[in-house]
Amino acid sequence: MLELLTAKEMGLADKLAIEGGVPGAVLMENAGRSVADEVSLRFLDASTVAILCGPGNNGGDGFVAARYLLERGYFVRLCFDGDPRALPPDAAAMAARYSGEIHPLDPALLDRADVIVDGLFGAGLSRPIDGKMAELVDAANASGAPIIAIDVPSGIDGTTGAVRGTAIRALSTVTFFRLKPGHLLMPGQLHCGEIHVANIGIPDDVLKSVQPALFANEPGLWRDRFPWPTVEGHKYLRGHAVVASGPEDATGAARLAARGALRVGAGLVTVASPRNALAVNAAHLTAIMLREADGPRGLEALLADTRKNAFLIGPGHGVGEETRAMVLTAIRAGPAMVLDADALTSFAETPEQLFEAVRARRSPVVMTPHEGEFARLFGTVRGASKADRARAAAALSGATVVLKGPDTVIAAPDGSAAIDTNGTPWLATAGSGDVLAGMVLGLLAQGVPGFSAGSMAVWMHGEAAKLFGPGLIAEDLPELVPEVLANLEES
Repeated sequence: MLELLTAKEMGLADKLAIEGGVPGAVLMENAGRSVADEVSLRFLDASTVAILCGPGNNGGDGFVAARYLLERGYFVRLCFDGDPRALPPDAAAMAARYSGEIHPLDPALLDRADVIVDGLFGAGLSRPIDGKMAELVDAANASGAPIIAIDVPSGIDGTTGAVRGTAIRALSTVTFFRLKPGHLLMPGQLHCGEIHVANIGIPDDVLKSVQPALFANEPGLWRDRFPWPTVEGHKYLRGHAVVASGPEDATGAARLAARGALRVGAGLVTVASPRNALAVNAAHLTAIMLREADGPRGLEALLADTRKNAFLIGPGHGVGEETRAMVLTAIRAGPAMVLDADALTSFAETPEQLFEAVRARRSPVVMTPHEGEFARLFGTVRGASKADRARAAAALSGATVVLKGPDTVIAAPDGSAAIDTNGTPWLATAGSGDVLAGMVLGLLAQGVPGFSAGSMAVWMHGEAAKLFGPGLIAEDLPELVPEVLANLEES
């Protein structure tokens, strides 16, 4: 289940399922039962369950969950304001089937609840929660009781992950058919807790009509394109990656990147070093080769050998005119490219110069900015969500954009995008981004297209960090790639 559905796309999926013969009432019955199952599995010994029902279909799911929990012996406090008959038709029908007492939405009813079920608002919330509803959400969060959210935690925009006013902080979230972007994008991700996707009867073939272009970045998205070595292969068939080194006092970032490229499978890796850094780099490199490339002319001579088919510049390189000139020189030379860090910031004042050069070439370019670098280079780009901003930047620049963070987004110029699912706080350490850039480089050297290379590298980078855990430093990451690859091959 790799597809991510916006609120609008999920509404279309519901509509298509109903038009295809699955009654809306059946979908709602299955959804509410799956919520009740989550409560029962987690809190078998709980006594009182408070269920907060809102004015839409999310509230209808809450009425169904309340009915099942009442049948299973829980003491249920169902809270709803207004006339249940005024709910949407399917929700009204479910409310009519509920035989328990209906209480008004009142924070006092949360007192002594063992569990709270949040059925106030769903993924399509269109305005901030305020007034009485905001007080109720804040009271639920402050109660100390675990909260199970229906679809998305109330207050979270299911499409963007934004908090609209205030939002429930759930222990777990039960959603339906497919994840929404807001489950993975920050800050929504922080509010969801553990997420469970329930099958409620929507057939998978509705996706042919929905045609989602946003995906969860997991191996199923790209596993069949991974460049596994072959028995008849040799190192020259696995590409030759080149990493541009900074000056003598800033060489470590390039070596981290080079190690990442080598570990991920590039057949050969070379550090292209300015003359004043040759001795420093030579003292630290063994399997990775070293060549002098002093400035744009030196780089042009090095890349004249077209067997050097992938090039990374940026880590530790320095911001300024020379870096800009080297980037443009490499673009003209034609290898696949990764632009990171200083290579991006060097074009902050002249971004269109970079974008025009990238759009004019055929070989893939991958840009790997963090939020600060993204803002400097793509300051004019706007979007409702991080995914929208990354997509807009990719379309503008002609490059695959890997917008890093706890919710890294990989976006291609054609509009395809993926949100990573396996980030970890242990990656917040100096040099980890350099290793990621090198891993993207190593995959490009092996002929992987830009979007797939970015997606593969981001996922493997996260997996490597999770394998190590506490105490991780950037030097550890390349050494964990073999275990990640072994696990991926076995799966």
